[in-house]
Amino acid sequence: MDRALYIAMSGAKQNTLGQSAHANNLANVNTTGFRSDYTQSRAMGVFGEHFPTRAYAMTERPASDFRQGPLVETGRRMDVTIEGGGWFAVVGPDGQEAYTRAGDMSVDPAGRLINGNGLQMIGDGGPVVLPEYEKIEISRAGIVSVQPLGETPAAVAEPVQLKLVNPDPQLLEKGEDGLFRFRDPATTQAPADPNITLVNGFIEGSNVNAVKELTDLIALNRQYEMQVKLMKKADENSSATTQILSAQ
Repeated sequence: MDRALYIAMSGAKQNTLGQSAHANNLANVNTTGFRSDYTQSRAMGVFGEHFPTRAYAMTERPASDFRQGPLVETGRRMDVTIEGGGWFAVVGPDGQEAYTRAGDMSVDPAGRLINGNGLQMIGDGGPVVLPEYEKIEISRAGIVSVQPLGETPAAVAEPVQLKLVNPDPQLLEKGEDGLFRFRDPATTQAPADPNITLVNGFIEGSNVNAVKELTDLIALNRQYEMQVKLMKKADENSSATTQILSAQ
């Protein structure tokens, strides 16, 4: 009887984990450049100093959806999106290089070029810091040109080339902070790709399919209810068996 109980219990737990993955996707339906996560369930045998006679459910996030999201026109000169494949290199919360599709840029009071998540953009010389400016332009090649404050349009500060990379998506994985890094810890940085081009005045929306995510959430909720009912039935059967044995 305990087999049915524990199988149902593990199934309910994994249904909860699956719901959290889809809920995270749904919560980021309006997040710039967000890549949704795939989920899958499979049977996992229990191995040890015994025969593997039991198998429990396991929910996984095997990969992310790398398909491009919709382009949203903003008209801002500092809003850019990557045309086709590729990534912006940014300084992650851990201080290491990471990759994102969010190109909604601005300059903070310290002169750092950041995106909408507050992450500093990386250029050909490291993290990008700009002088005070009258005007700023970002070309299709990712070159940031600045007209210094108080200078004429002819006076342009040294341009900065944004670091744009395009590693094989199979080598990348998403971290808990939503940024992508290499699966292999030994690889920390990707080389710049000069073939990547940007589209000005647009940002890339999330590639989350809200209808599908909501449908999957409902389905997982129904499965969770089924597992709980199975646990209750297993408990009732166990109680009935105990009563029968006690009566003999």
